[in-house]
Amino acid sequence: MRADLVWWSLDDTAGGQTVDSLSEALSDGDVREWTEVPGLAAKFWLSDRAGNRWGAVMIWSGERPPNAELPPNRAAELIGAPPTFRTAFDVEAVACGPDALAGAPSTRGTAHA
Repeated sequence: MRADLVWWSLDDTAGGQTVDSLSEALSDGDVREWTEVPGLAAKFWLSDRAGNRWGAVMIWSGERPPNAELPPNRAAELIGAPPTFRTAFDVEAVACGPDALAGAPSTRGTAHA
């Protein structure tokens, strides 16, 4: 397994986006698009209002597919810049607790409840 971690420091971008504007722009359709990506085990969209950062974690069952095979990067389009930070890790172990996400529907998080 592989894990990709990416984020934008919104203070460093000229696109004028905020955590709130990006959260509002994240539609259920954007989320649903990712459910069809081969090899993707899970994707989490992340926000840090205090640090003014927006990002994502993607967990892959194998190697990450080429960009051409992925849905459009809506965050990069809206922000108008590549991520401030991007890295990848090998996943050495996974522990799923009693509230594991297995079988959970693809949906927006509690910030939208």
